[in-house]
Amino acid sequence: MEIEAGKLLRNIHTPADIKQLNERDLAELCRELRQYIIDVVSVHGGHFAASLGVVELTVALHYVLNTPYDQLVWDVGHQAYGHKILTGRREQFHTNRILGGLSGFPKRDESEYDAFGVGHSSTSISAALGMAVASHYKGETNRQHVAVIGDGAMTAGMAFEALNHAGIEQSNLLVILNDNCMSIDPNVGALKEYLTNITTSKPWNRFRDDIAHVLTKISEIGPDALGLVKKIEKSIKGTLLKNSNLFESLNFRYFGPVDGHDVKRLVRTLNDLRDIPGPKLLHCITVKGKGYALAEKDQTTWHAPGLFDKITGEIKKSKTDKPTAPKYQDVFGHTLVELAEKNDKIMGITPAMPSGSSMNIMMKAMPNRAFDVGIAEQHAVTFSAGLATQGMVPFCNIYSSFMQRAYDQVIHDVAVQNLQVVFCLDRAGIAGADGPTHHGAYDMAYMRCIPNLTVSAPMNEEELRNLMYTAQQDGRGPFVIRYPRGQGVMPDWRRPLRAVEVGKGRKICDGEELALLSIGHIGNEAVKACVTLNEEGIFPAHYDLRFAKPLDETLLHEVFRKYSKIITIEDGCLHGGVGSAVLEFMADHQYQATVVRLGIPDEVVEHGEQHELWAKCGYDATAIATHARALATVRKADGMVG
Repeated sequence: MEIEAGKLLRNIHTPADIKQLNERDLAELCRELRQYIIDVVSVHGGHFAASLGVVELTVALHYVLNTPYDQLVWDVGHQAYGHKILTGRREQFHTNRILGGLSGFPKRDESEYDAFGVGHSSTSISAALGMAVASHYKGETNRQHVAVIGDGAMTAGMAFEALNHAGIEQSNLLVILNDNCMSIDPNVGALKEYLTNITTSKPWNRFRDDIAHVLTKISEIGPDALGLVKKIEKSIKGTLLKNSNLFESLNFRYFGPVDGHDVKRLVRTLNDLRDIPGPKLLHCITVKGKGYALAEKDQTTWHAPGLFDKITGEIKKSKTDKPTAPKYQDVFGHTLVELAEKNDKIMGITPAMPSGSSMNIMMKAMPNRAFDVGIAEQHAVTFSAGLATQGMVPFCNIYSSFMQRAYDQVIHDVAVQNLQVVFCLDRAGIAGADGPTHHGAYDMAYMRCIPNLTVSAPMNEEELRNLMYTAQQDGRGPFVIRYPRGQGVMPDWRRPLRAVEVGKGRKICDGEELALLSIGHIGNEAVKACVTLNEEGIFPAHYDLRFAKPLDETLLHEVFRKYSKIITIEDGCLHGGVGSAVLEFMADHQYQATVVRLGIPDEVVEHGEQHELWAKCGYDATAIATHARALATVRKADGMVG
């Protein structure tokens, strides 16, 4: 179904076309852009509420800036759909997040207007500052550098590190704080309270109404006059806000808060700020989901709702009469509460992903024992380590790709001290349509090299529950459990909890000549492959390793003594992964065998559905069967056929 753009939007192919519009037409362009996003995302899916909230800001930025010469960096990128539509990608926008289509995030090799590739939060200020310093060095004094960052992303330490550095540079940098009190879930922490105080200070809001415009005019008189006014302004700000302005204390010129849905006001403010030198911060107040009532009311649900009826607001779910398997994250959430009811030492920690990880289940049931620490993965890990020193058993739930940001803390604060922290890595393996910034490709490789860690991966929901039960037992030390995005395979998953012997795998089925060694959920693809191969007269054995570290050496000795042909299967990177661990074992014990490793290749894997990318990377059921056929001997009723 072709979706038509409005009469103004259909003529916008680059930001230069926006500049041809009269300023009074910008509100209508915003209305058409917002409607186009609703129309497309309702039919094709994607992130939703974040982009609706910055429509006016997006239009104003491209109206005022000279992009792509001026550098515009979007933090995370959930909110950049309007930006993509206005920068030559409207006709391709329906392919967003689809295999072979547009990325769901800004991406440098997709468009010259995407100044920096993003996907994880809190990188925009650092990147924009790097660009600004480079421009200053090259003498490009008229070039603008803008970072658009949400108040949720501003909670991360990296954002403060960048602000701290930017404050001592005289580069032309504008940070736009998109303040909507949300990331995916509602924001938490002292920064949220601070921004709320600024937003609700009536004396300050009266004072700041036209300050940027006044300062621009005074700067034309000369540096002495501007310097005097800066001192007066700083004094008044401190008095009206009853404390020192956080951003001013970091040597940023603070402007705002302004209404982020008043496009004319935004245009006037941005024009004024162009002429004010040095680092500046513009505080914009927006509403996530603006213009779609249901998204404004329930911003978490409508962050990425999937397909929906734009008229009724009904979110479309696949319907079946058969019982369906739950999502792994929900099994985690319910099992954590079940364990915590029996073990009062258990605590839950998540960095700003309570709904994404299902930690919200424990936060509701036991609010004094579950913590959302904001977008702060490093803090989440070391906070968990602190809890562990006092005898608590923290379950620190972080997406696999986000755990990359806290690697030093895992080593330095947890592993070196051998503390009992349970790391539950959600979205491990191919993550799907979010693409390369979100694929959990590397965790088994980067975790299995760390001393004292146990690294595990369940093949199904029952295994996840049992590994969680095992990890919280006394004296286990640091324990990693990685599991994928999406559904499991067991509708009947609520089974009695039992301990698993650490470092012990299991045999799924016996076989002849060829053995499949899988780890984690992808082992279910190996099960499917075995069914197909058995029908063809090929009978591979199948083992679920369950642990990447320690490896089940007893199981591996059995495999190498019995089978001369082996296929390893993992939903993780091949370099340094479990297949590599098996090869290390083979070399250390001087076995001889043909070993084929299947997993994520040494390349950036783009976005697409999980099953599409498993196939593309060559380790879905079809690929496993193909490799098995190439190695195995077919058994016929009248003898052996090679």
